Amino acid sequence: MSINLAGQLRLATNGARNLMEWTDDGIVLGTRKHGEANAIVELMTRAHGRHLGLVRGGAGTRLRPVLQPGNVLHAVWRARLDEHLGYYAVDGLNLRAGKFLSSAHAVFAITHVAALARLLPERDPHENIYDELNSIFDQLDAPLETATRIVRFELDLLSELGFGLDLESCAATGGTRDLVYVSPKSGRAVSRQAGEAWRDKLLQLPAFLHAETDAQPNARELADGFALTGYFLTRHALEPRGLALADARASFIAAVLRERTVPADQ
Repeated sequence: MSINLAGQLRLATNGARNLMEWTDDGIVLGTRKHGEANAIVELMTRAHGRHLGLVRGGAGTRLRPVLQPGNVLHAVWRARLDEHLGYYAVDGLNLRAGKFLSSAHAVFAITHVAALARLLPERDPHENIYDELNSIFDQLDAPLETATRIVRFELDLLSELGFGLDLESCAATGGTRDLVYVSPKSGRAVSRQAGEAWRDKLLQLPAFLHAETDAQPNARELADGFALTGYFLTRHALEPRGLALADARASFIAAVLRERTVPADQ
């Protein structure tokens, strides 16, 4: 018998052999070949976080298109013990990766956000990150929308890692209006008036990251957003691990601008 709890670990009895098992949906972050025919697949799952597993035949021609980064899979994971690598049995739910291969910005975007997701502890649930990844990959045909979502994703990832920024009120006055800077020391917003004397030492805060607005950011605002999140990702999440921002991030930004989707005259 087995106790089947949706999205949760269960104990499945197969003859005299007990197996740990769960079922979940997952977004492919990456794969690497294991032996001649198998592949180790890294998924960002909804209920089980970033999780690896071995797919038998995953390096073969039948499963290779299914296991491309960005695809959504229905996965069943099994292992003798919870701490083991385990095995995945997978079925494709949304095989969207094929649409991305001809788009430079899309390929760079997938590579970049997958690298960011690897900053999260393995097997630690982050359902909102799963949802945001799905939202980003669903909008990859719209470069500007993708770029805007990725800046917000980076901001939310900082919060998930315990380094969230406070962009709701001014660090100096407590006011909530005309917030245009961020302190690189505290990660808190600063109003125009309070920060004017130190503006050369403060980071720019674009309106689309804190204000209720439907307006798309222009090129300068988008660059300011990436500069802001990049600074704190490097300081808090990457440098302590001896890492740097992936080259795919800069290539993604350049590709978006090159496709002339973002106004470049700002």
